[in-house]
Amino acid sequence: MTAAASTGRPDVSVVIPTRNRRDRLSLTLRSALAQQDVSLEIVVVDDGSTDDTSDVASRAGDARVRVLRNESALGESGARNRGVAEAKGGCVAFLDDDDLWAPEKLSAQLQAMRETGRLWAYTGDVVVDDRLRILHGAPPPCPEDVMMSLPRHNSVPAGASNVIVSAVALAEAGPFDPKLRRTADWDMWLRLARLGPPAWIRRPLVANCLHARNMSRDMAVMFLELEVISRRYGIAVDRARHYRWAAWNARLDGRRWQALRCYAGAIAAGDVRSMGRAAVALARPVPSPARAPDDAWIDEARAWIETLAPVEVSA
Repeated sequence: MTAAASTGRPDVSVVIPTRNRRDRLSLTLRSALAQQDVSLEIVVVDDGSTDDTSDVASRAGDARVRVLRNESALGESGARNRGVAEAKGGCVAFLDDDDLWAPEKLSAQLQAMRETGRLWAYTGDVVVDDRLRILHGAPPPCPEDVMMSLPRHNSVPAGASNVIVSAVALAEAGPFDPKLRRTADWDMWLRLARLGPPAWIRRPLVANCLHARNMSRDMAVMFLELEVISRRYGIAVDRARHYRWAAWNARLDGRRWQALRCYAGAIAAGDVRSMGRAAVALARPVPSPARAPDDAWIDEARAWIETLAPVEVSA
């Protein structure tokens, strides 16, 4: 038993904002409840759902799950802030309602934070589709590279679902900005970076789900918010990289023409190599799922993903 658990305080509060995602939430909850060697509570914030999302969370049948409901939607950041305000754990971990964790994700991050004395941590990830097929994945950048790159782009992979942070450090950094719909996590990491570099675990312990309802589909909002981030922190945002990222995600989602428009944006921002990427996208609109049997990164992720659910998962 950990020191936090012995005092009745969980090691980690897992905050899951959700809205009309009953079809995804059940599996996400299962992955959170399967965490090993860590005491936790799970705070599900139903942000004004019009379906039975709250009932799905309530039926988890585990006393560690608490459900809060916003009668009117506050947005993802507002819902996440409410969950943080209600959190009791020594650390807070963020989990989107359609992403998945390996069973040792939280315990590995806590150990890395203890060993390094750092206040927040991230790990590696893979991207999966609706049927949990792995589309791609690669080791994350090291903390030194993350710190160097953060002023240019969001260098912490996999979004909010990847990060755990000391509750004290999170209070010092402040809440997520509810005015930011697509870059709120990057805004938060920039503030946490002011408190010191993160710890990391070089393993694929997060599965980030790509599907038609992903928030990242609304690229126009993201590019508007880049200007907000640039002004707020006085940084030179790497717009070409963001265009490439948007193009890649559009390709994964089968939106070839949007991908080509994004590559055109990258070219206009000075990235001439995106001419070749655009040609590849035109010839092969959707990248093939990762299949290499000798890829240890993909194999490790596949092993724990398959313990959570069958290969075929309904959308």
